[in-house]
Amino acid sequence: MAGLQGCFPISDLSTYTKGWTIRARVTSRGPLRTFKSKSGGEDGKVFHVDILDCEGGEIRCNFFNKAADLNYEKLQVGKCFKMSKGGLKIANRQYTTLSHKYEIIFDKEAVIEEVADDTSIEQVKFHMVDLRSLTSKTLPCTVDLCGVVVSFKQPVSFTSQGGKELVKREVVLADDTAHTFQVTLWGERAQKEDKTFEGNPAVCLKGVTVKEWNNSRFGSLREDGKLVFGETEPEAKRVREWWSKGGSSQTLTALSLEAAAGASRAPQGKPASFAQVRQVIEPGQVLQEQAVFSVTCRLVGVQTKKQGEDQPLYYMACQEAKEGKGLPCNRRVDQSNFCSTCNKAGKVAPRMNLRCKFADYGDSAWLTTFHEGAQRAVNLEATEAKEMESESRETLESTIRRSYFQQVLQVTIRAKPEVYQNEARTNVTCIDARPVPMGEHGRFMLQDIQGMLAEEAALAGPGGA
Repeated sequence: MAGLQGCFPISDLSTYTKGWTIRARVTSRGPLRTFKSKSGGEDGKVFHVDILDCEGGEIRCNFFNKAADLNYEKLQVGKCFKMSKGGLKIANRQYTTLSHKYEIIFDKEAVIEEVADDTSIEQVKFHMVDLRSLTSKTLPCTVDLCGVVVSFKQPVSFTSQGGKELVKREVVLADDTAHTFQVTLWGERAQKEDKTFEGNPAVCLKGVTVKEWNNSRFGSLREDGKLVFGETEPEAKRVREWWSKGGSSQTLTALSLEAAAGASRAPQGKPASFAQVRQVIEPGQVLQEQAVFSVTCRLVGVQTKKQGEDQPLYYMACQEAKEGKGLPCNRRVDQSNFCSTCNKAGKVAPRMNLRCKFADYGDSAWLTTFHEGAQRAVNLEATEAKEMESESRETLESTIRRSYFQQVLQVTIRAKPEVYQNEARTNVTCIDARPVPMGEHGRFMLQDIQGMLAEEAALAGPGGA
């Protein structure tokens, strides 16, 4: 049987509704989290689910403490349930993108009963907007999108400033308004096999947060969002047909500009010159806490040889997912691709690890530069470097040399105190390097010049030379 079957429509729920029972499908589920009790007692527990009924009504349900313990494993995404004995409150827009004015709170009185699958309830409900409409929306906003994948990048793993390991992949979508838009996927979605994105598939995304960076617009799929490949929705069929019948040869307007993305997403460090950095990390001086600097400079050299021997420019890293995290291991493997951390031989990929020399107007520094920053500094992917070296080491070194003294880079340097063999020292590494947009760099230099002229005028005083 299908339909409400005597249950209350979700869209009509309010704080005035009493004794209701709803029948709905779980479309997403958040993680089970703990929180500190305000009364100072035991830590509390909470998780949420988003549910959808046969009339298209959606609402968020929050389960606390005993209700969380009893129902977390039961409430699997895709299954249908009857729910009752909950309370309603005004929805917190900071945490939900659903349009319902209210959300449901379930505690120990909650009654949750699994029922047979109801085919009248959709698996997911989209409220699509086209890409062109993003140009006029007030930002930030959260939207549902549909488009054809026109390009994608390799997944990138990194550690956030908060110490959390993350994986992201950037994809560019196009739709029949002849616009393109870049969306960042995270975690397991970013780690889907490349073949999933190949061949210009149609894709629907629910819960894309849109923000502006340097006069350009970018999207990021929320953790509680949805990513659906294939022509399951009418919009997906329409954009795929548009692409195959001439859309692929149209001139497309990009809403997301690469230069703006690179400039705005660089890690934040204190602006400095290499001379100023050197004063802080000079030999014999140990930092008490981590310091991060941002230096504008150029790449002037890469150590490719040491005492006449070729230096390794990359290493093979384990790409097996960490247990419970979905993130790649990234530990170095041996010659048989065996990872001692994962205790097995599995998927591997090259990761760059270069000793780079950067120089600004007054000084220079040799810095160990890891994967993402190293690739940007030499404008070469690690996979390309590996393929090039397999054919000719000289070809690889020549390609790297061609990157010297070329693009202006914003290099982020981390100086971190550590103890090595019972001796305190400062470990200095380059954690990011990326091209500086020339317009932005020119404005920065002009501002610097104006500051120096103002300082000179102030020193000269009234009637000075």
